[in-house]
Amino acid sequence: MNIVFAIVVLGVLGAVFGLILAVASKIFEVKKDPREEAVLGCLAGANCGGCGFPGCAGLAAAIVAGEAPVNGCAPAGAENAAKIAEIMGMAAPTGERQVAFVRCNGGTNAKKRFEYVGVQDCLSATKVAAGNLECQFGCLGFGSCVAACQFGAISIGENGSAVVDPEKCTNCGACMKACPRKLIVSVPANPKKVHVACANLDKGKAAMNVCSSSCIGCGLCEKECKKDAIHVVNGVAVVDYDKCIGCKLCTKVCPRDAILPIATAEEKAKYKEIKKAQAEKAKAAAEAAKAAEAPKAE
Repeated sequence: MNIVFAIVVLGVLGAVFGLILAVASKIFEVKKDPREEAVLGCLAGANCGGCGFPGCAGLAAAIVAGEAPVNGCAPAGAENAAKIAEIMGMAAPTGERQVAFVRCNGGTNAKKRFEYVGVQDCLSATKVAAGNLECQFGCLGFGSCVAACQFGAISIGENGSAVVDPEKCTNCGACMKACPRKLIVSVPANPKKVHVACANLDKGKAAMNVCSSSCIGCGLCEKECKKDAIHVVNGVAVVDYDKCIGCKLCTKVCPRDAILPIATAEEKAKYKEIKKAQAEKAKAAAEAAKAAEAPKAE
């Protein structure tokens, strides 16, 4: 009898508390904007966190609340960004597609201070005497960025340095956050653009001593550029992508092959010949003008 009574009491209490919770849920219900579900359906669904919000649902809520841009999800792409803009009653965003780029092409060209045999992770490697490379700005090559990428867009290249596949990259930013040396940045996906594959801020000889492909801040690229699109800043060349037209003259004069795509030996030799011919032509023209201006001998 006692057992039956206890069951009845528990059943009544359960019903009462259930009713209270149901009423409370209605009273304190947070109205959800129906646009959130529509926006969420346009996102990548990777929950990569590259947008800076807690998952895709968090970003969708932020977009609807006006706290995040309609193109806040890089993996979703421009097409979905346009759909989200339509949902929000806004104009579709414009702008060149961006991808990640590793500002280092050193790898096996960079000198090592010692052989690291610990946990195969870049952050762990930096904990041991600040890393095993002589270059304190170089890619350690242990693949923290590779592990962070959910799209298979980054790998360790043949030379031991990380490299991005622009066709697979969504510019989600996960690899950028994973790199302890902050070597990965966003650049235009346009294949015509050039990129400086070095982040070494050391001066000339110091940079030269730690890596055979480091930028030494010589300024030849800056002098050669006809569009004022590349400058040496703090000892390393920096590209102004708004001005770069992809002529690649800077790659042909870089003595360290620090600007990608690297010009071939044939391309460099041919360009030297062109420059030599131009110089001789200019010299001849100057001498002819000087002779024409000289007073005739009586």
